[in-house]
Amino acid sequence: MAPGFDFDQLRTFVAVADAGSLSAAAPRVFLSQSSVSEQMRKLEARIGVTLFTRGKQGVATTPAGERLLTHARQLLAQSEQAWHDVRGYSLAGELRLAITDYFRPTDVARMLRHLGVAYPSLRIHVTILKSGVIESGYETGDFDIGLSMRVLGKSLGRDSVADTRPLAREPLDWVASPDVVLEAGAPLPLLVLPDTCALHRFTTQWLDTHRVPYTIAHVASGVAGLQLALSAGLGVACLNASAAGPSLARLETLIPGRRLPSLPEAEFHLLPARRGEPEWVTRARDALADQFTAR
Repeated sequence: MAPGFDFDQLRTFVAVADAGSLSAAAPRVFLSQSSVSEQMRKLEARIGVTLFTRGKQGVATTPAGERLLTHARQLLAQSEQAWHDVRGYSLAGELRLAITDYFRPTDVARMLRHLGVAYPSLRIHVTILKSGVIESGYETGDFDIGLSMRVLGKSLGRDSVADTRPLAREPLDWVASPDVVLEAGAPLPLLVLPDTCALHRFTTQWLDTHRVPYTIAHVASGVAGLQLALSAGLGVACLNASAAGPSLARLETLIPGRRLPSLPEAEFHLLPARRGEPEWVTRARDALADQFTAR
């Protein structure tokens, strides 16, 4: 057998490494779990080394797997670059990208790493902001591309922007540390971002509408600070699923009988193209959408 790699196997390998399990990787590459497992078996057999260690919590890359992961990312990105270059499709310029604080940081890092290899002439400047700030700044030309979040069926403090490109939906949950102590009959100790955050306003309005007593127990400056306050057991917060993190749990699984109103889903979306924007910005938005939805 001639040395070399099957690119479909490499894509699946990267997906498994990023997801941390075969089952979580399967929908990312549009395969069944058994097909993912078979591809990884064939890849390990082809190169003659073990790429993953398996455990109850999922999989982790071996030292050989880590080395292959670096090469696989480069090979896949260079393949994409070559494809677009031959077809006359290239990206070059200074791209100002604004992303909501609630979006998955690991996905953002993966996307930037991929685009940096695939499009070396594209320089991306990323700003992490609240959705309302992103949408208002986008309207005034502060950013070339905006990735915002909204609660489905509800406006995050502003009228929903028409013609957005949906990327992903996630449930909103009431979350807390497993060590949190809630006193029976006491107001809910609520952890939030500043009141300029639209999710803060949605959460308090939701609790008011459902007549749930609460007190603002802590105000964090960003999602990372909110996660720390939650882990410290300071109270309860409303977060999208991926922002909650593995150290937190849904409140209903922690406090049996504690009744809180069920929550809608949140949707992440790219803001629509502006009239007269450069063609390379439109192409960059398409490439970003491909990356975000290929997670």
